[in-house]
Amino acid sequence: TLTDISGCQGISLSYLEQLFSKLRKHDLVEGVRGPGGGYRLGRPASQISIAEIIVAVDENIDVTRCRGKEDCLGGEKCLTHELWSDLSVRLYHFLDELTLSDFISRPEVRAVSRRQDTTASRIATMFPPRLAANI
Repeated sequence: TLTDISGCQGISLSYLEQLFSKLRKHDLVEGVRGPGGGYRLGRPASQISIAEIIVAVDENIDVTRCRGKEDCLGGEKCLTHELWSDLSVRLYHFLDELTLSDFISRPEVRAVSRRQDTTASRIATMFPPRLAANI
């Protein structure tokens, strides 16, 4: 659930809801109603690129100081603008070729996920639902 993600990742639930709303608008996730509802992927993880996710939540992949506006230095391009612009293009292509499936299959990502799941489980047992409501 979003509440679980919020707790594990240290992201406010309100902000997470905003992000998932944007992901839903881009058909990357879909809402599931009813008991046990929440969100699921809008298509297979192997068909969703990391770049799509970043763009969907309005994050900028551009690493130039001017964010691609070419006004780095008093309305003009700075000396290194093209260098940073080329890096931005390469970064976008790298992230566009990396699927969500590829990313979550990486051993280091799986290790972090297991560690966070373990931490979340420990916290959940410390504060069972009926007690959590009284806190």
